[in-house]
Amino acid sequence: MMDPVIVIAASCLVGLATVAFALLRAWQQWLDYKRQELERVRSAARLSIDTPEHGPDTDSRVGTARIELADLRERIRKLEAIASGVEL
Repeated sequence: MMDPVIVIAASCLVGLATVAFALLRAWQQWLDYKRQELERVRSAARLSIDTPEHGPDTDSRVGTARIELADLRERIRKLEAIASGVEL
């Protein structure tokens, strides 16, 4: 005959494995949902830039973002030069 402690331990182990499996599935589905959400945002951004109706306001925002990015790159380049001891 089986010892009750072994039965309880086995039942707990099966229950823990079931909960872990359910949580893993939930985590994977949540990650898939977030991937789809990011893809929707990317495709919407692509469509808004590609359409001719995006207007001059969007052009100025894109241009401003590019200028800011170039400025940040220049600052990083200068900081890296300072860190390595090179005089500009």
